Amino acid sequence: MDKLYWLDQIKLQDHSQVGDKAFYLSKIMQRGYPVVPGFVLSAAVLRKFLTSLNSNSALVADLPYSSLHLDVSNWRQLQQVAGRLRQEIITGTVSPQWVNQIFTAAREWQSSYLILRPSLVLSAISPSVGNTSGLLDAVFCRCDEEAIALALKRTWSQLFRAKSLLYWRRAGLSLQQINLAVLVQPAENAIASGVLHVNSTGWTIQATKGLGIALSQGDVLPDVYYIQPETGVVLDRHLGNKMLAYGFDDGATVNSSRLSLTADHRDIVTYVLAEAQQKEYSLPEEYLQQIITLGKQLVSEIGDKFTIKWTVSEKNPDSHLYLTQVSSPQSAIPHLNFLRGLGASGGRVTAKAHVITNAEHKPAQIHKNIILVVPNITPDWLPLLQEVAGIITEQGGLTSHGAILARELGIPAVVNAADATLLIQDGDRLLIDGQRGEVYRIRAEKTAAEDSLGLSSPEPRIPPSPQTIINSGLPMIATELLVNLSQPRLIEQVQSLPVDGVGLLRSELMLLGILEGQHPHSWVVSGRQAELLEKWSEQILLFARAFAPRPVFYRSLDWRSPTSSLSLSYELPSSHASSVPNSPLGDRGTFSYVCNPAVFELELQALANVQQAGYSNVNLLLPFVRSVPEFAFCRDKVEQAGLTQVPQFQLWMMAEVPSVLFLLPEYVKAGVAGISIGTNDLTQLLLGVDREQGQITTVLNERHPAVMGAIAQLIQMAKTAGIPCSICGQAPAIYPEIIDQLVQWGITSISVEPEAVERTYQAIARAEKRLILAAARKQIGVAPPRDDQ
Repeated sequence: MDKLYWLDQIKLQDHSQVGDKAFYLSKIMQRGYPVVPGFVLSAAVLRKFLTSLNSNSALVADLPYSSLHLDVSNWRQLQQVAGRLRQEIITGTVSPQWVNQIFTAAREWQSSYLILRPSLVLSAISPSVGNTSGLLDAVFCRCDEEAIALALKRTWSQLFRAKSLLYWRRAGLSLQQINLAVLVQPAENAIASGVLHVNSTGWTIQATKGLGIALSQGDVLPDVYYIQPETGVVLDRHLGNKMLAYGFDDGATVNSSRLSLTADHRDIVTYVLAEAQQKEYSLPEEYLQQIITLGKQLVSEIGDKFTIKWTVSEKNPDSHLYLTQVSSPQSAIPHLNFLRGLGASGGRVTAKAHVITNAEHKPAQIHKNIILVVPNITPDWLPLLQEVAGIITEQGGLTSHGAILARELGIPAVVNAADATLLIQDGDRLLIDGQRGEVYRIRAEKTAAEDSLGLSSPEPRIPPSPQTIINSGLPMIATELLVNLSQPRLIEQVQSLPVDGVGLLRSELMLLGILEGQHPHSWVVSGRQAELLEKWSEQILLFARAFAPRPVFYRSLDWRSPTSSLSLSYELPSSHASSVPNSPLGDRGTFSYVCNPAVFELELQALANVQQAGYSNVNLLLPFVRSVPEFAFCRDKVEQAGLTQVPQFQLWMMAEVPSVLFLLPEYVKAGVAGISIGTNDLTQLLLGVDREQGQITTVLNERHPAVMGAIAQLIQMAKTAGIPCSICGQAPAIYPEIIDQLVQWGITSISVEPEAVERTYQAIARAEKRLILAAARKQIGVAPPRDDQ
């Protein structure tokens, strides 16, 4: 089982595993506030449990990755589905090893009861959600292994209540974006419990006798105290209507009778308060003053708007006031200012900011290990990115050039962070979370506290080795898994990955390190083509040698003609760059070869040199093909260069211009041996969106029905034509849930960035397993179970 996260030791990098509730409470505890001790079961434990569920129901199979496309307007069906899912969880088996670890840790508290508090975890790409109170409740249990196992399942199952499923759908959340950590704490009977609401206009304290369940369930009208914020003076107090109180049956409670509460509170008893108790205020005066004092202290640290829940322990002779929950966006990290964008490349890092307000004025060099803050990034920035610690851009979506470069280089990145160059000053010390899309400014006077907040530079992200995959217990996969690459310095890391080759070798990015800031055409016209040819051949050879005999699909240059009046698709700082704004269109791709074939011919000669060096594993992938005559022109050039004399050589084309949906049979007749779907360009051309604009691409993206329909059509057309169909765009890495459909439709290979190899491997394995199971059922005549069963 993943380690237990002790509440007083949680660090910032643990946030994504422990969830908001536990994380915020931990930060307050570490600053000396009275919080009940506890530990957290990470969100990963729930995923592992759901994966272990053994059910033939299609509804439950692969539940952690299900989209659960429910008709939430059909209340009867929603109730049935929710009931079935919760029943599957309750009857599942929690690993005895997990339960024993929890029991052993909890036993040190010498408490007879435990409280399990759900702590919600949302992924980086989750939309903003509102107040989720009432969806997920605390669960009480006795401190024994059987009770712990059941309470754990009851806590997890709340994710699948009908009201929860309805909320997730209306909030635009899928199950892949939701997870649940569990905070485990000792539970004791309480003298009183309640809530402190703080805002700039006034404070209120609500209180009731016993455990706070009476208040959260609405069984009582609490006592209310009105507090003046500036002085802490109690301005007024109203006695509530409290007939009932809740507690644990420790044998000392008189006049108690067990009440049939929800199953989640089966270890709680209710008792009727004596008339004298009903007429007195719940909160002893000394504890009222303690709550006010704590409120003042918290205001000075986390601002003047927050809510805390509290309880006064009844444990004699050592009763204490404890905080049980802190609800404030700023309470988690009181020393940091916050900025949000899109999480484009995972990882966390702290470093000083280097702000560039005009992206057109690219500096010759920048300091190492800084966080680059810039309006946008184009591919010619790549040489500068080799040594940066992190990237923040104001513009760009998840498939923008900056995002793609960051993912390949393994650099944490946040894109589409509005006004970042205005809000961040050069030299500011920042923390960026590339998974959650969050940026924090660390105040200078607080940097000494960085270690206590868990802020540190992460180790470089090394992709998983083959042994990692083998040790995970995953089966072998039939769908080829390839990798997208461009940087020679990453070869040593990537060549040992469990991939079948390189599905996309981006020539433009590969060459940036050797072109000296000039377009290849400039080398040709200045008479340096022999020098460029040698460097070019050496670069390709590095990849061919490292991956042989596995195939390498080299995509030829997707720069526009330097003689064109249009700007370059991948602009370089040279004299031929136009003042016309960059565009996804223009005479890019193979059309530029027709207009100016000299560079393409040199490129083909470099490929021929690699073949002559004894490597026959490099294939050619033509970019942005608009018409059959363009392809035929390139095919003739390929034949003239002698590349087709090697039997293993294959000439493929990118399927990214929508005209391919109508022309693929003609392309095949003209000699196309395979296609690779480029979802980035295909999406922006089908939907009319610029992939560099993050706001619109969060709505109009690769999961749009038109794009998915086009992908399905291309796969089917390729199958009909008898050629392989790969996909190398960012879609499978960003939206792994579509891999199920790709495999089902018959995709022959999927190519992703190095950082996405492990999760893509797992997704392919799951998809193939489901297909095999469905085929086996069909063969023996067993109908698959319905989702509503």
